[in-house]
Parts: sequence; structure tokens; C-alpha cells
Amino acid sequence: MGWLDWVQASSQPVLSGPGILLRMPRRGDYERWRELRDASRAFLTPWEPSWSGSELSRTAFRLRLSRYRRDARERSSFTFFVFDPSGETLYGGLTLGRIQRGVAQAGTLGYWMGERHAGRGIMSRAVRTISIFAFEIEGLHRIEAACVPSNARSIALLESCGFRREGHLRRYLKIAGVWEDHLLYSLLAEDWAASAGYRAESQPDLSLAGTKL
Repeated sequence: MGWLDWVQASSQPVLSGPGILLRMPRRGDYERWRELRDASRAFLTPWEPSWSGSELSRTAFRLRLSRYRRDARERSSFTFFVFDPSGETLYGGLTLGRIQRGVAQAGTLGYWMGERHAGRGIMSRAVRTISIFAFEIEGLHRIEAACVPSNARSIALLESCGFRREGHLRRYLKIAGVWEDHLLYSLLAEDWAASAGYRAESQPDLSLAGTKL
């Protein structure tokens, strides 16, 4: 593999965890993404920024892809879609974003799940898989996540994955048109490595565009 090929491949990580496949979105995913997001609109909108009128348009999706690819090349953010192992059924998505290097070595986690797939433990497996990518491949020391205090599902997810509550952020993000308080959670590399969940979890297959790491 030449240097240019390696650079292009290194911005397209593919992660395979227990019963799931995480890969960057592609143009061919549009219809599955649009259908799942539209069917889950009432389920998702209370916890997300207000949707625009063109939120689910093909043009908006292509703009998202361009941003995702640029951010991945710069290693400032990695966005994944979560699929079944065959890569056919789309479950949801998650982003390891706002990555800081230098003395911080930290990133922020965000995620969404299609309503029909919620409550099956899929996102907890996805979070554990991306945590290994964050700590062992990207060399981060800290992952942060914030959620609205009334979002019991998100709180349960983070705590089940080893995140610890650190504080209360006043009017932190504008959700559904309203500046909402958030609870701040974090997971440190040493906490993750020492956790019983980490030792018991099957180690995912981490690849860069098909090149095994």
C-alpha cells in the first residue's frame, strides 16, 4: 500500500464488535438513513437540535458526508453508522467528535438509535467498541458525553458502559429549540482498561478501509 493509499484508508475506519459493524456513512446509505430517521422522528427530536426543513433531504445528507470525510481525514471527528454484521440493517449512528490532541487527548461522544432497534443493547455494544478505538487506536485519554437529565435511556446507557457522572452543565446545548441543562459524564482510558466489562468484552476487529490493524 502506497503512502497516499494509506492516508486515504486511515480516514475510513471500520470497526466490528459483538453482533455489530461500525463504518463511515456512504452515499448508498441515504435511503436507509432517511427512512430510519423519519420513522423515528418523534422518538429522536426531543433529544436533538431542532430539525431543519431539509433535514432528511439527499442534498443535506451529501453535505454531511463531505463534513464527515473531512473531519476524519483531519482526525478531529469520526462518525459511524451502526449496522448488523452484514452491513445491511442500519440501527443508528454515533460520533466521536471535538477531538483535542496535545495535553488534553479527549473527545466527545454523541449517538442516536432508530426507535425500532432501541432497548436491545445495540448502542451499548457500539459505545464499547468505539471506546476501544478511541483509547487504543486514537490514543485518547478521555471520552466525554452529555445528556439531558430527563433522558433516562441515555443515562442508563452511559452508566452501563462505565461512564461516571462528573457534573451539571447549565443551559449547555440547544435541544429542540430550548437551551437545556445537561449532565456531564466521562470515561477515562485507565478506568476502561481496569473495568470488568473491558476484560470480559470480546475485542473488536479494528480495520482501516479493510486493512486490519
